[in-house]
Amino acid sequence: MSIVKLRREKLLNSLDDNSLVIFYSSKSPIKSGDERYLFSPNRNFFYFTNLAIENSFFVIYKTEGEIYEKLFIERNDPILARWIGEKPSKEECSEKSEVKINNIYYIDEFFSFLGNTLWTYHIEDVYFYLKNVDWENNTTEKKLAKEITYNFPYVKIKDVSKIVNRLRVKKDETEIENIKKAISITQEAIIYLMQNAKPGMYEYELEAYFDFILRKNGVTDFAFKPIVASGINSTILHYSSNNCKTNEGDLVLLDLGAQYQYYSADISRTFPISRKFTDRQKEIYQVVLNTMKEVQNETKPGITLFELNEIAKKSLAKGCKEINLINSDEELSKYYFHSISHFLGLDTHDVGGKKIKLEPGMVITNEPGLYIPEEKIGIRIEDDLLITENGCENLSKDIPKEIYEIENIWGT
Repeated sequence: MSIVKLRREKLLNSLDDNSLVIFYSSKSPIKSGDERYLFSPNRNFFYFTNLAIENSFFVIYKTEGEIYEKLFIERNDPILARWIGEKPSKEECSEKSEVKINNIYYIDEFFSFLGNTLWTYHIEDVYFYLKNVDWENNTTEKKLAKEITYNFPYVKIKDVSKIVNRLRVKKDETEIENIKKAISITQEAIIYLMQNAKPGMYEYELEAYFDFILRKNGVTDFAFKPIVASGINSTILHYSSNNCKTNEGDLVLLDLGAQYQYYSADISRTFPISRKFTDRQKEIYQVVLNTMKEVQNETKPGITLFELNEIAKKSLAKGCKEINLINSDEELSKYYFHSISHFLGLDTHDVGGKKIKLEPGMVITNEPGLYIPEEKIGIRIEDDLLITENGCENLSKDIPKEIYEIENIWGT
């Protein structure tokens, strides 16, 4: 059985009979006039169909022991096709999604199908992925859920997010290979950026070197908005303006990631724009690096991200006291105020909670940092870790992070 079919089987095995699940692919919003933002598919739709197509529904349901899969796509418009190209055909969508071609319809047939199916097959539960970080984001799924409740009040609307998240948090071999490829491209781009960096360049000039390598490798979108933060900007956690001039002696904090087949890399490196760390920069950097290594050594099945963060805080506090940055553990929050890790996958901040126990196949980040505004020093180092049977594999181990490795990038 193919991976995408296996995912759908696992989903259905978690649902009761007379249940139906709806996933929507999303649609690019308008920027201004007739210009749209770059399309990026809803990750759950993509996960279960392997399709990156706009304005489409995937429906999967089971009733009386039978399983049904239906896909609804946009019709091709021959006139519009001369301007922007043809829409994917039923044949193309069937090949990628492995939904049989006789179960693929057009989007204008969706509501007729849905009403008839809810009535004919006595569907009791309709599932949507309703979990959303933004209170004001009235998604297509939420709107459709309200319409179903109004027209079919006996149907129960349920949230499928917990079931989907349990599936997505553990990566299969194809997913791991995609993440590795994203990391490999990111590695090439970070090294190229560093090699071309000189004092006096603007942060956006540095970012341009990163962008070039991604484009050269066929990557059309970032995993997230790149952070190229120099000097005092490096002490701002999610600084992304990237519009300031670098100065002699600055540290430059990079937080970057390529996206490959919609899977993300998430890598942070910090380097001296003048190609040599000062003694003070070295001792702060080493505290962060030591913590990173300690966290990696403790990363294994059974531990939680919350527990890893406690390990990181103890290590950082110990190191900060040794370099006279703080006097007590309680002072650490002044210089370290984020968590050590998050899950990684189809989303950069992927599904998975801080207190779930890690299992083989999960991918997480390891990203300790110290941010010291009064010294204009911000340092974050981040790797991506695959949880294995006995510990973890550092997927980004080949990206230079030791002090000597970074200084040797320029051959000096």
